[in-house]
Amino acid sequence: MSMSFKENFMLTEQLEYHLPKELIAQTPLDQRDQSRLFVYNRATQKVNHHTFTDLPQLLESKLAIFRNNVSVLKARIIGNRPSGGAVECLLLRRSEHSSKIWKCLLKPGGKTAKAQYFGYQGEYSAEVLEAMKTGEYLVRFSLPKDADLPALAQRIGKLPLPPYVQRPASKEDETRYQTVYANGENRSAVAAPTAGLHFTDKILNELKNSGHSIHDLSLSVGLGTFRPIETSKIEDHPMHAEEYFLPYKTGQALFQKDQKRLAIGTTCVRAIEHFLSTTQTHPGRPVQAEANLFIRPPYEFLGVDHLLTNFHLPGSTLLCLVAAFLAPDKCQGLQKLKELYAEAISQKYRFFSYGDAMLVI
Repeated sequence: MSMSFKENFMLTEQLEYHLPKELIAQTPLDQRDQSRLFVYNRATQKVNHHTFTDLPQLLESKLAIFRNNVSVLKARIIGNRPSGGAVECLLLRRSEHSSKIWKCLLKPGGKTAKAQYFGYQGEYSAEVLEAMKTGEYLVRFSLPKDADLPALAQRIGKLPLPPYVQRPASKEDETRYQTVYANGENRSAVAAPTAGLHFTDKILNELKNSGHSIHDLSLSVGLGTFRPIETSKIEDHPMHAEEYFLPYKTGQALFQKDQKRLAIGTTCVRAIEHFLSTTQTHPGRPVQAEANLFIRPPYEFLGVDHLLTNFHLPGSTLLCLVAAFLAPDKCQGLQKLKELYAEAISQKYRFFSYGDAMLVI
């Protein structure tokens, strides 16, 4: 297989749209599967409005369904500089060279980097090794009590809710900002794969009983998910990389030609498309790699036939991905995306992480 990507120039300002503030979901619904489901059929260009509980009845038979089972780390930890000044540290990604060295965001960044050290008495000490051009910091941690940093974070940290959720994380978020199928042994994400938040065990069982097969992969969702494109031309944006792990059987399923595929979320799409664009035949083993693929119109998808996703931020790379999926191998997807989002806004759909879902078939 080979990836087909045609060069196309788009301005970042084209990714903007007006969203009333009251449509940004601040809390989850009482029940996961009571979110609304916006359905767009690419063949007929028709829109239908449903509740998420309708999903099993809306899918064609015997799909291969791919989901991201990563778990969100309580990545926000507090500390103090030697002067006593408070520090907030957001753990982003472990260094490939050492489990004790991480890329982090620090607040305040400049003062903490100048002080060089921060920590929390009896829990950890940290040394700022480098201030990076990206605004991130390379930090080395010393842990007297815990085997590794994720263990410390799970014990003393807080969930890093997205910046548009304008409230502190609560106890409820510890459950609701995780999918029901999250693998607790793989706490490596700083954001939830939000398309999966709508699923319940009941719906998953319905899908299995209907003949659909479900396959897991893990992509460590990073901060780049929330960062807007800052270049004037979309193609000039330096795409962030996110580590993913593809089990052997999931890779096998992606090379089977007799089943259509549903990807639950853009994170699954990134992992699937990166895997298939870099792998000609199944490698016969699990795969661990970094997805740095920037999917934007026009793009020919190699491994996704249907997409379930949430509504995404203006100016984001995820809008580019969904726009490409609406009109594969064509340039009209962004205009169609804006039309669909305008419809969703007029119908008062809830947007972003705790918001409603969109199914593209």
